[in-house]
Amino acid sequence: MNPTIARRTVPYITQWDSERPADVQIIERRGRLAYADERSYDRDTGGVLWRRIPSTPGKGTPEFGAVHALRQRVAMAGLLCQVCGKPADRNDNGILWLMGEAPDAPGTWPQGLETTHPPVCQPCASVSVRACPHLRQRYVTLRVHSWTPAGVHGALYRPGHQGPVLTDAAGIPFDNPAIRWIIATQLVMRLDHFTLTDPSTGH
Repeated sequence: MNPTIARRTVPYITQWDSERPADVQIIERRGRLAYADERSYDRDTGGVLWRRIPSTPGKGTPEFGAVHALRQRVAMAGLLCQVCGKPADRNDNGILWLMGEAPDAPGTWPQGLETTHPPVCQPCASVSVRACPHLRQRYVTLRVHSWTPAGVHGALYRPGHQGPVLTDAAGIPFDNPAIRWIIATQLVMRLDHFTLTDPSTGH
């Protein structure tokens, strides 16, 4: 169950101030970015290196707006609600996604949108659009029929004479060779086929 602070729900993917990234030495090994003391859980099944960070939700103070790398990945890959951590809403029309970047004409959105925001369940979607100032301004709900993990977002490095050099924060597709030089912090999902829904019901 997701914690609450003074009656405010803390989303499952929110990072807490007790969850600080580990101080690890970053090196080049066999032509890719690596940790000097790398462990088996530092990479996903595709070999992508992920930020090493403890998971202690509920301990300390939530940092709203900061996303916990592991819980975001778990929620996205497992199609869990980003707010409560339970299974996202699913019906015959697909999985429910709540998007806070609604354009003036969302009906013109092309299929194949990419997002780092995991899906939601219907109760949490209803609460979120009332509680979040950003979503009260602008949002749209989608029923996603098909989806594909497309890549990761994170800290991109390049080889350097004295070791790897941080260049930028970037989103990198899985089929891009640069994926070998990133410390991933969020999984990117491509929403291959979706329809807009009634925001009040998710249908």
